[in-house]
This record gives sequence, structure tokens and C-alpha cells, in this order.
Amino acid sequence: MIQPILISLFTVIAVRLLDQWENKHIKTLFDWVPAILLAYLFPALISELFEVDYSASQIHQWSKNLLIPLAIVAVMSSLSFQGLKAIGYKPILLFLSGSLAIAVLPIILLVFYDGHEFIQGVLIQENYWKGIPPIVGSWIGGSTSQLVLKELIDTPEEVFLSILVMDNILVNIWTILMFQLIKKSEAINRILKIDSKTLPLSTVEQSEKPISKYLVIAILFAVVGLVHITIEPFIGKIIALSIVGLLMSNYIKKWNFDFVLKMGGLLILMVMAVLGLKLNFDHLTFNSHFFGFLIVWMLAQFTISIIVAKLLNINFAWVPIASMANVGGIATAPAVTAAYEKKWMPHAIVLAILSMATGTFWGLLTIDLFERFFL
Repeated sequence: MIQPILISLFTVIAVRLLDQWENKHIKTLFDWVPAILLAYLFPALISELFEVDYSASQIHQWSKNLLIPLAIVAVMSSLSFQGLKAIGYKPILLFLSGSLAIAVLPIILLVFYDGHEFIQGVLIQENYWKGIPPIVGSWIGGSTSQLVLKELIDTPEEVFLSILVMDNILVNIWTILMFQLIKKSEAINRILKIDSKTLPLSTVEQSEKPISKYLVIAILFAVVGLVHITIEPFIGKIIALSIVGLLMSNYIKKWNFDFVLKMGGLLILMVMAVLGLKLNFDHLTFNSHFFGFLIVWMLAQFTISIIVAKLLNINFAWVPIASMANVGGIATAPAVTAAYEKKWMPHAIVLAILSMATGTFWGLLTIDLFERFFL
């Protein structure tokens, strides 16, 4: 198992170095092809180059038993109740309505496809329905939730690669649109007759010096180890780790929020690199019908968010912010926010963290609804 471990480590280091390289061409590359996708593709390219198959390597079980649980507890322990309180309830309600829409809209939209070949042909026979929950996880919770839901529903690798490509294309286009749209928030507020002065501007800060990084690592490993030996089902482990992570972040004094968030990001890259070892480029497909379905899904969710913003009388700027917190994540949400009001960036980060913390559970709802109505 030494070779796949070395390939995965090399991938994470290479992607991180490229991501931090202050080169305009590299920066442009990462604007369109995020680190998470490169981490998935690099190991596959190496395997293809040397004609080696690592799909049956023990590293995949090791990743499921250790890396994914560590990523879960790290991300969950980066969420603070204090940070949520600082935002105010209206942006959170707007954000949660968007999350709910993402989770249930696929089922609602498929009602209009009743009897259509898209359901029986693309979703059922080609197994693309197993790509829908990971997309819910990706849009709401980011890569961690996407990977957990992929494992839970056993998404085929060829379907997973296909939705990764389509998801990446769509999210990049959506991010560009949100950057442009948020700049027109005041004009849209006037059109919708929304009072744009109804939001708090308090910031989220960690006032005390956080505990040692080494102590944090020891705590996370201890928690994962304890859960692993006491709980057998994978989903049970995920739920337990999510709850414990949330409790740690709010009840351990001087918890190191910044470090666990960075650690979670690195673990996610490592998990994606390990998954890339299973990838076979011969199976890459692009289904235009499914991509069209994703576009309708995204636009419907955004329309619902606009309606909720009007009902709550909340500044329209929070619609693209909440959308990017759901769909874009920890990097793009504050970036889009800064294009309108830099003082709101901490709130956008907290919403993105909330998204990361809840994505798996929204995906479980989608799985349950799909199995009830279409399988």
C-alpha cells in the first residue's frame, strides 16, 4: 500500500503548492478548475501513465475508516453557535430555505418527468440517480458531504466523475453570475421594495488564544478512534462524529477553529486523491440531459431564494451570498460577499461552515425521498 499512499501524498502537496503559487496563469487555472478536482484527477493520470490499477488497494478502506471520519469531525468542530448568533436570524432562514430547496427540488422536478425516458433511462438504468445525493452534498456541504454521500449510496466511479465535471462547470458559471449580480443589489432592492438597512454588521472573532494544534490533533484522533470501536455502521459513525464535533467546538474552551477548518480542507484533498486512484478515464461520460436537469434545479432554487428574501424583507445581497454559501463554499462565499460589503465577510464564512456541517443530512433527506417515490 506504500505506492498509493505516496501518490496520494504527492498529489496533496502538489495541489497545495500550485494553489498557493502567485502566478497569474496558475491562479486562472484554479479559478476554473478547483483544487478538489485536481486532487481527484492527478492520481488517475499517474495511474494511467504507469498503467497501474489501484482500485482494489487497501488504501480505500483506510480512507473510509480514518480520513473521512477525521474530515467530518474537523469540519463539524469548526462551527460555532456564537458565530451563528452574530449573523442574525434572517440570513440563516434565507440560507436554510435554500438548503431545503436544493434537497427536495430534484424530487419535485422529477414529477414533471413522469413517464419520460430521462427517469428510466438516464437516472435508473445508467445509475445517474446515485449522482443526485452527492450533488446535494456538494452544493450544500461541499466536498466532505459529497464524499460521505458517495460512499453511503455507492455511486459508481464513472457517474461520480461525470457529475464532478458537470458540477464544476455549472458552479464556476454560477459563481461568475453571482459576482455580477451582487453588485446590482441596491437596484434589485428598489425593484423588489426591500429595505436594505435591516442587517447586523457585527463580526465573528475568536478573542482568546486557541489551544495547541497538537492537542487538537490528539483530540480528533481520539474521538475518531473511540467512535470507530463503539459504533459499527458507517452512517452511525458519521452522525456520532457530527454531533461530537459540534459539541467540542462549543464546549471546549479556546477551541482552535481556524486550525480545524484548515485541517479539514487538507483531509478532504487527501480523500479526493485516494478516490482518484479508482478513476478510469475510459468511463468518462457527459450526459447533456442530466446537465440540463442540473441547470433547471439550480435556477429553481435561486428563484425560491428571491421569493424568501422578499418575504423576509432582507437585503437582496444575501441571496447571492446564501447561494454561494450553499453552492460555492468556504472560499467563494466571502469572495462574492466582498464585492458588495467586506464587513459581512465573517457572516458569509459562518454560513459556509454551517453549509459544510449540514450537507450530509440534507443529502440523506434526498436519498430517502428518492427511494420512497422513484425506486
